[in-house]
Amino acid sequence: MSWWDTDDDEDEPYGEYDESSVRVRPNPKGSRPRTKTRPEHEDAVVGRVLGVDRGRYAVLVDENTTGEHEAIAARASELRKQAVVTGDRVDLVGDTSGEEGTLARIVRIRDRSTLLRRSADDTDAVERVIVANADQMLIVVAAANPEPRTRLVDRYLVAAYDAGIEPLLCVTKTDLADPGPFLANFAGLDLPVFLSTTLAQDAHAGIPLDELFHALAGHDTVAVGHSGVGKSTLVNALVPGADRATGHVNEVTGRGRHTSSSTASLRLRSPYGDGWIIDTPGVRSFGLGHVDPANILRAFTDLAAIAENCPRGCTHLPDAPDCAIIEAVDAGELGERGHARLDSLQRLLATFR
Repeated sequence: MSWWDTDDDEDEPYGEYDESSVRVRPNPKGSRPRTKTRPEHEDAVVGRVLGVDRGRYAVLVDENTTGEHEAIAARASELRKQAVVTGDRVDLVGDTSGEEGTLARIVRIRDRSTLLRRSADDTDAVERVIVANADQMLIVVAAANPEPRTRLVDRYLVAAYDAGIEPLLCVTKTDLADPGPFLANFAGLDLPVFLSTTLAQDAHAGIPLDELFHALAGHDTVAVGHSGVGKSTLVNALVPGADRATGHVNEVTGRGRHTSSSTASLRLRSPYGDGWIIDTPGVRSFGLGHVDPANILRAFTDLAAIAENCPRGCTHLPDAPDCAIIEAVDAGELGERGHARLDSLQRLLATFR
């Protein structure tokens, strides 16, 4: 007989054990394995992000109700790779009461209608998100001190058209210089223009507040502009109590100081209805490396229709062969404003060259 044939288990020290006796050690990083399944947060409340400060978000909860209030929130870990910016609509969980010492948690970013972005420079495709859900852009520029920069305004316009945001233009300090030559650069655009002066003891007296209130009511408007042009002064006039920091222009360099250091969403009250104005820090450059040039043409709806007859890959610039837009303008098909419209389009498209 071979020892393989024996049925005697008495000499087997572990014969009484089977697989069910195995003890699995707990996960050293927790008591149970991690799962990719996340809670639905069906009890989340909706809020509007008003501003961001060192990883903490000021969020307006229960907007336009008697219980409207601000809550402070942090971003959930699952959103660590997503930027939460001023203007975002977000879902909050946790303590959303807004009481001192409480902290809610942002668990979801709602779909955005628009997204204003800029890159470090024109060769950098990495974009920086500035504001979400704005439907208007108020471009603020000074007629003098500092001198208006046509190309910077062009870049603001390109960013607005790319994002699907309607641009407005406000020229300040018009008592210091005639804004006419500067505004002639934009004669071909359907661009609402507001003129402001500084010839008053009351700094707000020279601002066309009634016109601006009418244009901004019912909209989410992002205000942009070069440092020192008076953007924060304008915002303070539109929103009493905003207390946005204001500065001055260096007499030697002609440059303004960066006074507004953060983006803030402020509620605008007017005789024509409420709205929101989003003040942004002043910038001296605005990279467009992320922009699709095709979006610029779409903003010129009349020219875009004609461009359908252009050769494939047409740049629509002055040296473009057989460009249907250029031929139509030369033939007078677009009337007196045709040349101005084409010049504006070509100047904006030239920023990508």
